[in-house]
Amino acid sequence: MNYDKSVAERLYLMQVASVPPRGMPFVCYLVQTEGKNILIDTGLPTTFQMPPGREAPMLGKSVVEQLAEIGLQPQEIDTVVITHFDGDHIGQLDKFPDAKLVVQQAQYDAAVDGHQRFAQYRWLWDQPIARYTFVDGDTDVAPGIQLVESSGHVSGHQSVLLHLPKSGAVLLTIDAVPNAAAFTTERDITAANDNTDEVLASTKKLIDLAHNEKASLVIFGHDPDQWQTLKKLPEYYE
Repeated sequence: MNYDKSVAERLYLMQVASVPPRGMPFVCYLVQTEGKNILIDTGLPTTFQMPPGREAPMLGKSVVEQLAEIGLQPQEIDTVVITHFDGDHIGQLDKFPDAKLVVQQAQYDAAVDGHQRFAQYRWLWDQPIARYTFVDGDTDVAPGIQLVESSGHVSGHQSVLLHLPKSGAVLLTIDAVPNAAAFTTERDITAANDNTDEVLASTKKLIDLAHNEKASLVIFGHDPDQWQTLKKLPEYYE
């Protein structure tokens, strides 16, 4: 899957829930390119539970409800890029039974091999193997869309680099770098991450990538302050 330097057309941001008291967001993304609708992650399942001692999320409109606001039905989603199998990233995967699924091979292998972290939502990600396209490392998957291997949070986590016609390069760090404060190699590593050394290596990789690509915007996966400033669907970046 190798493409030229074509650009994607539009990027939509969808916040499907938030966690008090600061409003930490749970999010999904839609990228439109060459007539294709590519969804990045699918948000929270209705049964999602935060770890003990953490506030439960306040649910907003689901990814399906938000897509409907711009006239898209689930069957019109061509591809779902799964950044990793944590429950807040695959929660509505069952709503897109016709979409091709793209995941890093290492993430799929970790889940299939029995990593307890992914067991609760196995019923969502344990799909027929024919639905999956497995990638290994940094991979261009469509015009203007590059998957960036960024392990550490989990093995085979992937971030996404986009090229848009007006915005230029936009980097979605997902959970490799959850907020702006962590976008440094001096960052603190939380217990939510599986491998500290890989987290630091991936953070440096993404910092360098943003610099080398002259990214106009770096969007962090769970940053409540940043998300207040961003355009959300039905607005978009182009």
